[in-house]
Formats: sequence, structure tokens, C-alpha cells
Amino acid sequence: MAKISQTEKELRQPDALQKAGAPLRDWMSTHQRAVMLGAGAVLVALLGVALASTFSRRGEAEASKALSRSLEVLGRPVGTEPGAPASPDKPPFQSEKERDEAVRKELTDFRSAYARTRAATTAALPLAQAEYRLGNFDAALALDDEFLKDAPQDDPLRASALEGRGYALEAKGQLDEALGAFDQMAAANRPEFLTGMGAYHRARILIEQGKQADAVQALQQLQVNHPNTAAARLASERLQILASQGVTIPPPPAAKSEADAG
Repeated sequence: MAKISQTEKELRQPDALQKAGAPLRDWMSTHQRAVMLGAGAVLVALLGVALASTFSRRGEAEASKALSRSLEVLGRPVGTEPGAPASPDKPPFQSEKERDEAVRKELTDFRSAYARTRAATTAALPLAQAEYRLGNFDAALALDDEFLKDAPQDDPLRASALEGRGYALEAKGQLDEALGAFDQMAAANRPEFLTGMGAYHRARILIEQGKQADAVQALQQLQVNHPNTAAARLASERLQILASQGVTIPPPPAAKSEADAG
């Protein structure tokens, strides 16, 4: 998903432990941002697949083509990005904020022109992400809720909408509600690139709530349930941070055997 970048609150720990964990925290912040931006790129690809495969009627086909054109703004680089190409008709944006403002205008205009189409429903998702990055959390939450209300239950993008809803609620300080959104995301467990991320976000919220022991258990269980995934790698890094801050990390639970799985 131009996924979304997430600025996390630092955990409050004794100064000595904060200093010990600083390198890991800095690396984690940078690494998670890269993961989320990568997820955003996958979201754009999924949007393209949805546009190509689900809009068959004439009106919907016209709307889907228009949405494809509108989404091109997401592919325009920011001038500060390495290797950003120069184009007279589509110059790089000066900042990520400028790009998000352009996304907001483009998709808001599109949704007004093609209201009550599946394409307009689909456009609510990248628009919600732009609103979130611009700090408009209520607007982002309303758009995610609209998408979840109108999109089919088997739409693979529902997990991304639930993730966005959880981020918006977290930013508003509604942590219990955010937990609920991330639990729903974990239950959806699709598309593949988001496998385990609902459980990871749940652990993050537990940490914010001061429930480190519960978070450790959730992170370790995530590693068992979803090995060799991006979420499992993030869980491992988060456990290292917690350990550096003096949190006791017990032995991990045993992996499920084939007999147990059967």
C-alpha cells in the first residue's frame, strides 16, 4: 500500500535501557517504513488487478479506465527520491506531502465524477491512505469504513482497509478500537503479503498499552503461526528491542508439528 508510513511512540523505559536499544529502534523505524512503502506498492498492483478483472459493464469499465488514469499520480516520484526522473509534463513532486495532496484532489474529483460505481468504492482506499499521511485521521477512518461497507466480502483489499482503519484509530488514541480492527485484519489473513501483519499490529498496540508480557506472547505466537513471513521478521526485531529494554523474553512456544496441524 503507497502504504502507509507509521510513526510509532517510543516505549518508556529507564535511560540506560533506552540507550542500549537506540540502534535497534532506529533501524526498526527505518525498516518498518520500507516494509510499509513496499506494501503500498503491492496495493497499487492489486488495485490494477481489481480494475482489470471486476468491472465488466460499460459504465463500470469507463469508470475503471478513469481510475487507472487517476492512480497514475501515485507513480510520480518525489524530487528527493534517488533517481527521480525529470519530465516536463509530469515533474517530480517537491515533497511527499505535495504528492499526497495531489492524490487527494485527483481521487476526490474522480469519486465525484463516478459516484456509486465499484471504481469509486475502490478509490476510497488509496484516498484514505493519503488522508492518513496528511494527518486527517477522521477522514481516513470514514473512507476505510465506506470501503468496508461497500466492497464485497471476498475483496482481497479488505485487509488493507482494516489495517488503515486500525492505524487511524491508533492515531486518534482509540487503542482498544484499533485492537479490534487489527484482530479483524488477522482473521481476514489475505492478501498473502499481509499474512501475520494483523497479529503484529496487535502486539504493537499491546506495547503501547504497557502490556509487554502479552505483547511478547503475541509476537512469539506469530512467529510460530506465520514463519518465514515479513510479519515474522518484524516480530523478531520487535522482540530484540523489548529484550534490550529489559523485558523478559521467555523461551518461544514449540512450532506446530505436522500431526498437530492435522
